[in-house]
Amino acid sequence: MTKRAAFAKRSFDLFGSILGLIVFSPAFAAIYLLIKHEDGGPAIFKQERIGYGGRPFTLYKFRSMEVSSEQDGHPVLCRKNDERLTRIGRFLREHHLDELPQLWNVLTGKMSFVGPRPERKFFVDQITSINANYELLYRLRPGLFSLATLYNGYTDTMDKMLERLRMDLDYLYNRTFRLDLKIIYLTAVSILSGKKF
Repeated sequence: MTKRAAFAKRSFDLFGSILGLIVFSPAFAAIYLLIKHEDGGPAIFKQERIGYGGRPFTLYKFRSMEVSSEQDGHPVLCRKNDERLTRIGRFLREHHLDELPQLWNVLTGKMSFVGPRPERKFFVDQITSINANYELLYRLRPGLFSLATLYNGYTDTMDKMLERLRMDLDYLYNRTFRLDLKIIYLTAVSILSGKKF
């Protein structure tokens, strides 16, 4: 990606995240109240992920699982029909509304609208032990959207994680600002049409 394209990408991230936070502020308030009403637990979920340069950062989401979902401290991937999902959380996750707080991550520069989805160190270590090329992704800011998520869905198995890595590496070597806009468009269309991925 050229310096001009990189500048355009970051400018788009700044403008888009500010606009998104304003436009979706009513949705933020409604979702917050629904989660609090359901079980009284925290509405915002915070988790450490590995981002740009291999450095950890705090990722924000609307909480979609029970508060005690990983009480033993052992990381577990969310699976289809996961019993740990709350009623509101299942809806949020199916429609990707749980990801809205990551607009703040984009605004602060920890993430971009488009890039590889950030992962926890526990799973990064597992993936890297199989394919060390995962570390090449540290050249990119993690993304809110990615082709890997669009076509590979949520990663609930190691096979899916490795396929996601293959697609993320392809994005790394072929990324352009135009491609970013295409990914955003395709993702928006998929979400608005109700496609589950």
